[in-house]
Amino acid sequence: MELTPLERTNRHLAGEPVDRAPNQNILMAFAARYIGSTYDRLAQDYRVLVEGNLRACEAFGIDMVSAISDPLREASAFGAPVVFPYDGVPMCPQPPLADAYALDRLRPWDPWEAERPRDRLLAIQEYRRRVGGHYPICGWVEGAAAEAADLRGVSQFLEDTALEPEAAHELLEVCTEAAIRFAVAQVEAGADFVGIGDAVASLLSPRAYRAYALPYEQRIIRAVHDAGGRVKLHICGNTSRHLPDMATTGADIIDLDWMVDLAEGVRILGGAAAVSGNMDPVAVMRDGAPEEVAAAVRACLAVGGERLIVSAGCEIPADTPHENLLAHHRALVEAGGAA
Repeated sequence: MELTPLERTNRHLAGEPVDRAPNQNILMAFAARYIGSTYDRLAQDYRVLVEGNLRACEAFGIDMVSAISDPLREASAFGAPVVFPYDGVPMCPQPPLADAYALDRLRPWDPWEAERPRDRLLAIQEYRRRVGGHYPICGWVEGAAAEAADLRGVSQFLEDTALEPEAAHELLEVCTEAAIRFAVAQVEAGADFVGIGDAVASLLSPRAYRAYALPYEQRIIRAVHDAGGRVKLHICGNTSRHLPDMATTGADIIDLDWMVDLAEGVRILGGAAAVSGNMDPVAVMRDGAPEEVAAAVRACLAVGGERLIVSAGCEIPADTPHENLLAHHRALVEAGGAA
């Protein structure tokens, strides 16, 4: 019997039999292009985000609808200037704390009153209205380290972890409290999961990760759990050296990017969380032939264990051939519950 995406995900996370392993490919620019829209519109209008995700998930057998669009929702609420290039990634030309740790420049914000956070909450409500109980709905927040890097600038934040540790922790506290408010608001709006994107964490040493990322991730995750939601932790890049620490975050799903050895990731993380990964989104999903995509799916299944979620390591590129996403889905269906 075929399961709904929500049933499939819940049973898979519980270690119960499923008809096939879930597919939780992340869609942003691809979702916009699939419905004839542009990335800048998806990032600014929840109706484009929802429609693009719903239609693409249905067409390609993807098992989670997501409200992710870009990492600058919270930064904009704090007062950072954000520009939206046509069909491009939103950008912040001047981080508000680039020249100084002047925390009084960061305006307090409420998720329902700040324009861009509110747009994400509206997306979640629309998902709940249209597909609640059928698809798992995933909200999204920036991890505290990632948000600090958005507000300070990546290079400056990394320097601060070595040269200005007290100031760095003070900023991380502000970012954590904002992330918790935003994440809980998303659960209350109808999100089953909240994704935490903490990309800058992959650039930290293991020691710095334990000091400047891990404890803040743990606090956000506990808050989401206390609110009744579950968490998907997504750290772009090579997190191989952080895997033992990531196993202590409390996340329900941990994404692994394509640079990480999947078998090793499952060995270290598998007892703590479901692992999602980890095909190369460019070399395999976009540039590979359909049979290469199918072979990559089978290779992931062969080493992934019973709770593996088979997805690209990061966002599906906008120009990924439809045939490749269909090949991904077919390979999972053909493998059945063997994962």
